[in-house]
Amino acid sequence: MEGLVSLVNGIIWSPALIYLCLGAGLFYSIMTRFVQVRLFKEMLRLLFKGKPDNDGISSFQALAVSLAGRVGMGNIAGVAAAIGFGGPGAVFWMWIVAFLGASTAYVESTLGQIYKERDLVTGEYRGGPAYYFERALGQKWYGILFAISSIIACGIFLPGVQANGVINAVAQVAGEGSVINFMGLETGTTRIMALGVVLVVLGFIIFGGIKRIATFTEYAVPFMALGYIVLAFFIMFANFSMIPEVFGAIVGDAFTAQAGFGAAIGWGVKRGIYSNEAGQGTGPHAAAAAAVDHPSQQGLVQAFSVYVDTLLVCSATAFMILSTGMYNIQGTLPDGQFIVQNVAATTEINAPAFTQMAMESVYGTFGSTFIAVAVFFFAFTTILAYYYIAEVNISYLTRSMGKGASKTGHFIVKVIIMAMVAYGGLNSAGYIWGLGDAGVGLMAWLNIVGIILIFFVSRPALEILKDYEAQLKAGGGTTSNRFVFDPKKFGIKNATYWEQRHLEHEQKRSENPLNKEIK
Repeated sequence: MEGLVSLVNGIIWSPALIYLCLGAGLFYSIMTRFVQVRLFKEMLRLLFKGKPDNDGISSFQALAVSLAGRVGMGNIAGVAAAIGFGGPGAVFWMWIVAFLGASTAYVESTLGQIYKERDLVTGEYRGGPAYYFERALGQKWYGILFAISSIIACGIFLPGVQANGVINAVAQVAGEGSVINFMGLETGTTRIMALGVVLVVLGFIIFGGIKRIATFTEYAVPFMALGYIVLAFFIMFANFSMIPEVFGAIVGDAFTAQAGFGAAIGWGVKRGIYSNEAGQGTGPHAAAAAAVDHPSQQGLVQAFSVYVDTLLVCSATAFMILSTGMYNIQGTLPDGQFIVQNVAATTEINAPAFTQMAMESVYGTFGSTFIAVAVFFFAFTTILAYYYIAEVNISYLTRSMGKGASKTGHFIVKVIIMAMVAYGGLNSAGYIWGLGDAGVGLMAWLNIVGIILIFFVSRPALEILKDYEAQLKAGGGTTSNRFVFDPKKFGIKNATYWEQRHLEHEQKRSENPLNKEIK
């Protein structure tokens, strides 16, 4: 089975996908005139604007849900793996894919907003790649293909990676406990108890729907990210003299073959996309759930989330590991010889161990314990995001069959995700990470190809970006001059939610033309 997973990964994560991800980010950066730089100030303003309505969540809650998906094991174990297999230069390529990917995140999340719809059964806003492939491309089969792929990836492949990191981190701190045979696996009692806690809390939240998920992540994500960055800052301060050397290694090794030809760019892009998810097609699901006045607003907020994930959290991890020297670099030769070995050869690279060691070198036992707690929150909130994505795509498939939202389908997804969390938590890390990589790559292939095709069909995200900037320049964003969006003005078809919203807005205006504060 492991051999099959490796074979599939070799096909999915060929150089073609790596350069497609970078190329798409560069392409949309140019076409949007580097929106991720020009409108950075507007991104910050929008973070705390907007309120949830009866059917949608606020922009900040949508940011928190998407960050829950982005900020996970990729930020702790994923960065360690990128360094361990690709050398310090891999971090440079994580930065590049984040900077360019912010424009891709803007486009895909704006598309998610444009083509969202209100679920006829639950009343919640639903949207994502499956919806905009059907409505913008006019290719329902492609939407169905993405929906099936995302259910497999987010419902089966990816949750195990997060759960595996949580259980490994706890075992690193508390020890394995007594080894017993549990469901055919030799595992420690510590792992079983930790898994039990995860499953109970997970079940309580996901059975509460998007509102409960959004409420939990709204508080948990900022708290965990800020605490992690603060402690990382103190580690960098304690090793201040090493910072120039670390930065030099990151940049200097970006174009060398230290860990094998192409290892730095390959692992940097792979782990960068796994972490920040730009172009992967996961972010648009949370973006579509937000209640905003203009689709571009949530696109900008989601672009900012890529910065938070990679340029802040991932960079904090990288500088911790590199400045303390708590890492190994494994070559690509068949014998797996280490190019750099600073810690025990038995230390698992695809795990939080490097990061825990870096924390422990400064904070002692507290550092290792803190990473275990951080891993729990990072990974747990990511599992919540994965569940929501799988649920949305179940809704899409059942809607496509004319059955509305399927409560049975949602229940089955909940059970499957909890089962995969249990499976991933008790199995080997390398094998589980391979499944996760396959899921990420599959979604990225379908989504990036799809949004590029949409550009050549109608360019909706770019057209409304111009509209948003024009309204912003005219003083939009105030109570008396709110942003409005009319899809028909730009020849955008099948944006049914926004068509209805604009119609209602115009009706209110015609009924009371003197009232400028129309909502």
